[in-house]
Amino acid sequence: MEIQEMTMEFDSLSSNESFARVAVAAFAARLDPTMDEITDIKTAVSEAVTNCIIHGYEGSTGKIRVECKIIENELFITVIDRGCGINDIKKAMEPLYTSKPELERSGMGFAFMEAFMDNLRVSSIPFGGTIVQMSKKIEQKSLDK
Repeated sequence: MEIQEMTMEFDSLSSNESFARVAVAAFAARLDPTMDEITDIKTAVSEAVTNCIIHGYEGSTGKIRVECKIIENELFITVIDRGCGINDIKKAMEPLYTSKPELERSGMGFAFMEAFMDNLRVSSIPFGGTIVQMSKKIEQKSLDK
């Protein structure tokens, strides 16, 4: 079984959110996903990286690490920050919950990640950062159509 991997690290600047989204989509392209699958992946990565920028580092600049792995027809994405962490993961994952209402955040980041990916796991240590792990199986197209 062949495993393909890609890792990148960048500053927690909002301008890098689109870079991360496009880089992960380009890496995932080798699985020949549909446009809908690519859109789902890009949205999930965008939400995870934005959470690092807005919530993890709260206006200061830190590093965000994105690790991608392909095993057979499944894409695994891990987004890591070393920011302030999440005190109550269960609460943070509730749809419409936001710790930053003054920024007019919708509180749907984790809900979108959960909806668009097959699996989502969040682990965090207060003042020690957050790790978001997501995966998505890309259905292989039949050649006899």
